[in-house]
Amino acid sequence: MKYLFFDIECSVVSKKAAKICAFGYCLTDEKFNILEKEDLLINPQGGFHLTDRKGTQGLVLPYEYGSFKKYPTFKERAEKIYALLQDTDTLVAGHATMNDVKYLNLESHRFSLPSFKFDFADTQFLYMNRVGDFSRQFGLGIIAKELGVQFVAHRAVDDAYATMKIAEAMCREEGEDTILPDLLKKYGVKLGRIENYEITQTTSVGLTAYKEAQERKKEERERTKAAFYRFMDKEKRKRAKEGLLKNQTVCFSHPLELDLPLSKKLLSAAFAEGAFFTSRAEECDLYICFEGEGGQRLNSAKGKVLTAQEFSAYLGI
Repeated sequence: MKYLFFDIECSVVSKKAAKICAFGYCLTDEKFNILEKEDLLINPQGGFHLTDRKGTQGLVLPYEYGSFKKYPTFKERAEKIYALLQDTDTLVAGHATMNDVKYLNLESHRFSLPSFKFDFADTQFLYMNRVGDFSRQFGLGIIAKELGVQFVAHRAVDDAYATMKIAEAMCREEGEDTILPDLLKKYGVKLGRIENYEITQTTSVGLTAYKEAQERKKEERERTKAAFYRFMDKEKRKRAKEGLLKNQTVCFSHPLELDLPLSKKLLSAAFAEGAFFTSRAEECDLYICFEGEGGQRLNSAKGKVLTAQEFSAYLGI
């Protein structure tokens, strides 16, 4: 079996278009010995308009943009790209591969070409399984630094080479004779696939367990939140007409609401001092949270912000 590590750069990316300007690849044998390594530069037939995910900060590619007009178009490069990716004796892999596969899908549509048809692995996803962290994505540079891999970011062939070295490093850490399919099997990774213009993402036993755990946590938060508001509806009937907080409205942060023993205690004390309660931070006179909290809810609070400890001391409890 051979491995094909690839990376794609585009001149323009949107929901409906991804004009590929570079297809970099590194073809190896099972021991990660390089058989071929090339940067296929492509005329995107348009200008370069590169932004980050927020659509603001420009991304700079390490190429001379003006030279791309002299290169073949994607349609003219397609035969070789299809042959590389669809070789049945080759395991295809990338980093955050889903993005690159989407670009291929868009370009095949753009030029009225057949759908790509191949399975693919993802070194980013494999790394997430390896470290047991599915809460965030890990950039190629972050993983490369951790594993001691040096490369030039956003040059497609260098990104492909770095992806290969990352896969090699992860295999070597498992044992000298470990091959990439062994590592995928260890973590129960199911390859992604593109066929008939439909794309299936990679998945794994670890990701499934993580999603199930997150769903259980979400359900528990919803139950706890419901319990807090049931308590609030019942307790507000006891609100005093006079007190330290007469005619003042308090609001609790979400983490505080979910700490039922404390939130119930503070809420009862607030009602005993004549306070009203609101779930809308922008309407409160006092916003109560834990020390060190941040976020949009805190930013939208119009009233005075107190920590739970400060609020407890003010109420004398």
